[in-house]
Amino acid sequence: MKLWVLAVLISFAGYSLSEEENVARLLASKNVLNQYLVEGRDLTVQYTIFNIGGSAALDVNLKEESFPEQDFEVVKGNLNVKWERIAPGTNVSHVVVLRPLQFGYFNFTAAEVSYKPSENAASAVVGFTSAPGEGGIVGSKDFDRKFSPHVLDWLVFAIMTLPSLTIPFLLFYRSKSRYDTPKPKKN
Repeated sequence: MKLWVLAVLISFAGYSLSEEENVARLLASKNVLNQYLVEGRDLTVQYTIFNIGGSAALDVNLKEESFPEQDFEVVKGNLNVKWERIAPGTNVSHVVVLRPLQFGYFNFTAAEVSYKPSENAASAVVGFTSAPGEGGIVGSKDFDRKFSPHVLDWLVFAIMTLPSLTIPFLLFYRSKSRYDTPKPKKN
């Protein structure tokens, strides 16, 4: 009797697992592609959604609310995106280019992803992308001070060092020309 109960439980578990494999399962990631985040310069954010399930995900919505309009300007792309379907075993990517309007620390939170896991699903599954965490947005003056080529600074340095190099050279050349006059040869 115990063997029959165990067999029924195993077959029921196998049936329920096979039932789950026929639905879509999405993995979503959010990545900030810039190495340095600078005020007034482009900030690129990439969203990648992977369907690891056995069927297509339908009515996939990506909703990003972590970039307020008073802090970021959307240069290119949309913060709210919709795909009709994502086939099983495939992925989609979406890129948004933003421009930070002020500097300071900013928390990059997760975006919301909602989708229907199968065609006969009554409700949508809601998930979230990975969250890059807190990032520091550097002021443009600080960034330029640290990473600019400093051409003007080097030019001023060269002009200021010229007198300390040319005056000793001129004194040397003048004294050398006094003592280097060739003596006339007697024949």
